[in-house]
Amino acid sequence: MAANWATFVAAEPDFAKTVEDRFGAFTHHVLATLRRDGSPRTTGLEVRFLDGELWLGMMPDSLKALDLRRDPRFALMANPGEGTAMGGGDVRIAGRAVEVDDPRTKRAYGEEVEPPEPFHLFRTELTEVVRTGVEDETYLVVQVWKPGEPVRTLQRT
Repeated sequence: MAANWATFVAAEPDFAKTVEDRFGAFTHHVLATLRRDGSPRTTGLEVRFLDGELWLGMMPDSLKALDLRRDPRFALMANPGEGTAMGGGDVRIAGRAVEVDDPRTKRAYGEEVEPPEPFHLFRTELTEVVRTGVEDETYLVVQVWKPGEPVRTLQRT
């Protein structure tokens, strides 16, 4: 089961805001895709939250775009930032990326984001959102959301 960003926001608005703020703290993040041989590829990427969707824009024929065309599964990790503070925790999103070819959608995205032309545009379908952080300098807290399920919170000492 997968869901778009708007579904996540509707289901868990506080958690979604935390995740969006975490991604908003920095421009560049880390995207993991699968190479042709199945091994992982990690690359830098900018993301956008617009119109109820999490968008991934890429340069034409970039390896990450070609990976996603072949196998749409991805994992995205928010930039942890400088030092060891990781304000807002470690945030990861997993799912599938669906390439958007609709000229109207791409034009609207381009007007908002102003990416270099031409570009690949992928809309995401989320399968999991995870936030890991430290609470009270004592507990490791892991929040996990999957479509159709409430957030599970795990706490470790």
